[in-house]
Amino acid sequence: MTVVDTWTGRTACALQAALRMTNEGFAEHLGVAVRTVAGWHRSPDIVPRPEMQLALDTTYERATDHVHRRFSLLSRPAEEPAQAQALRVAIAVVVRHEEVLLVCRRGDDALTWQFPAGMVKPGGSPEAVAVQETLAETGVHCAVRQHLGGRLHPVTGVLAEYFFCEHLTGDASNRDSQENVDVAWVPRSSLTRFIPSEKIFEPILSALEDA
Repeated sequence: MTVVDTWTGRTACALQAALRMTNEGFAEHLGVAVRTVAGWHRSPDIVPRPEMQLALDTTYERATDHVHRRFSLLSRPAEEPAQAQALRVAIAVVVRHEEVLLVCRRGDDALTWQFPAGMVKPGGSPEAVAVQETLAETGVHCAVRQHLGGRLHPVTGVLAEYFFCEHLTGDASNRDSQENVDVAWVPRSSLTRFIPSEKIFEPILSALEDA
């Protein structure tokens, strides 16, 4: 876990991004006005008050390991070479017969159904991460069959790489109760009842139709 000696506007915003919270959600979580969070975005060198330093410490210390890893990458000083590499996630679209695997994630203000996903460390293999994170989150063993492409994710702003995967073995179960509420196999024909079609990467829908 990265140690923060003194919080600044930049590191506070990095924590917000690692938590995947909106300005409103982060402000409510910390018990401050939305304009305070907006001020950190405008003035990254600002040093919050001592009581706010404590609130940020508490929020960071109580966060999950996934949040700590995202924060470690997002808070790197600009002069570090690793900062030049965009934050990437690998997303697995796992199919079993007529079903697709989903996880229900905890958000700052709502629960959302998503495909299993994991952060790709610098130099790491997105394909391997897609398989490994699926197993870690759901207990399902899968194999990548097709790279569906990548995009800047419209919600998180990170570079997302999508992989069409085949189920090999394992029943779905919630292996990461800190981040997820549930996991489930859902009928492919009902996918858009769980994830709105406008939020699904178009090649995913095409691959599911062709499978």
